[in-house]
Amino acid sequence: MIKKILIANRGEIAVRIITSAKELGIKTVAVYSDFDKYSLYTKLADEAYYIGESPASKSYLMAEKIIDTAKKSGADAIHPGYGFLSERGYFAKMCLDENIKFIGPSHTAIDNLGSKTRAKELAIKNKVPVVAGTEKAVSDIAEAKSIAANIGYPVMIKASAGGGGKGMRVVKAESELESSLRLAQNEARSAFGDDSVFIEKYVDSPRHIEFQILVDEYGNAVHLGERECSMQRRHQKIIEETPSVIMDEKLRHEMGECAKTIALASGYSNAGTVEFMVEENKNFYFLEVNTRLQVEHPITEMRTGLDLVAEQIKIASGEKLRFKQDDIEFKGAAIECRICAEDPDNNFLPSTGKLEYIFRTSGNGMREDTGIEQGNEISIYYDSMISKLISYGENREIAIYKMKRALRDYKVRGVKTNINFLLNLLGSKAFMEGKYNTQYVEKYFLPELINKKMEIDDETLVTLSLASILFKEKQESKTATKQALKTSVKSNGWSSQRKAGYR
Repeated sequence: MIKKILIANRGEIAVRIITSAKELGIKTVAVYSDFDKYSLYTKLADEAYYIGESPASKSYLMAEKIIDTAKKSGADAIHPGYGFLSERGYFAKMCLDENIKFIGPSHTAIDNLGSKTRAKELAIKNKVPVVAGTEKAVSDIAEAKSIAANIGYPVMIKASAGGGGKGMRVVKAESELESSLRLAQNEARSAFGDDSVFIEKYVDSPRHIEFQILVDEYGNAVHLGERECSMQRRHQKIIEETPSVIMDEKLRHEMGECAKTIALASGYSNAGTVEFMVEENKNFYFLEVNTRLQVEHPITEMRTGLDLVAEQIKIASGEKLRFKQDDIEFKGAAIECRICAEDPDNNFLPSTGKLEYIFRTSGNGMREDTGIEQGNEISIYYDSMISKLISYGENREIAIYKMKRALRDYKVRGVKTNINFLLNLLGSKAFMEGKYNTQYVEKYFLPELINKKMEIDDETLVTLSLASILFKEKQESKTATKQALKTSVKSNGWSSQRKAGYR
């Protein structure tokens, strides 16, 4: 069994890992940058070590420094969380070479699945449905034009090593192809150090469904159901829920089995997420594998009753899965909202500054995962997420009501947040009825919200104008009354002293 874990991460996910490790009786080691010296997770860990300056490139992305710290602290395992080094195959290999357990898949699985082209080849080989397109990276524009013409426009250019919407371009006509290809390559090179891109048919307005998997080191695999992640803006998830309203047992079984097939074919072990897009007719296609714990993992925990971080640690310790697919029970419904320090009225720009005041209510089916305390600052160096709110109810309707209540009670002063935006989104007809897809927020919701605000602004202007007119008329009336009174006083011969005393 693992005895001491170094968490190669920060904030909310570091707190989350520390919590599960403590419950398993495992000691924890935190690492921190200049900015994070007094953060919550450094207080909760048994030990904390300084690793560098605030920019991630000088701290949390310094693989050698983190390995050295693990050795110095006597940690026999490293949990990478999500982001930073979590999907870097070379970091998993460094851990292996130093006889430190990497709590995640092997470096070969990370490299094979981290490349979208290699993952797609694996899917095709194992008869998992994929969208029509190239199986290998494309760089030659003449080749790209030939492929796109054969597939049929519109097409999507995607970074092979990418994620989070970076290195992606929708191309609607051949005239746009060359410039889009170069832009995607440049963005991919800048974000991932790899400019490989591939082309596939663009599927308009699909749903984004992902399956949580657990695989032990002995080839035993289970899926823990789906998460609906179609509420997105610029390919970034906003709200996640489980179960998906489009899911039935047949579709869940088919997609879940495909997820396990991909994992086992790649030699995967530990926790991971297999992502699919689903058309309106319920045809589904493999997208990619995230070889790490997902931000939205808590909703799966709420619905299955499993602690995914604890399961990760047990698998990394060499334990076999203690349950089979038929043992997994799905109960109720769960929703996650990401509360972020950003300004929805200013193109969602991050809002930095000190959190002067935070008030939230929990309990009654609510959970909050956070690494932020009142008095902390939101920095330019890291993600702007303040916390994750998770609601759970016996059905979807109850989970929505609980989330709305918790969001209304959540108060933040010092930075702008997306709380009202989330409330508006949860209250939209499309969300309430479950009739939304990956294009809903940008194509329909945001334009409607802007129009609504403009209407409100117009009404406000009218109201202010009327108020101004009424105020002016009232002031003119008062002036006329005063003038009449002065005339009356003069005509009655009152003294100035008597006027001064008049009330």
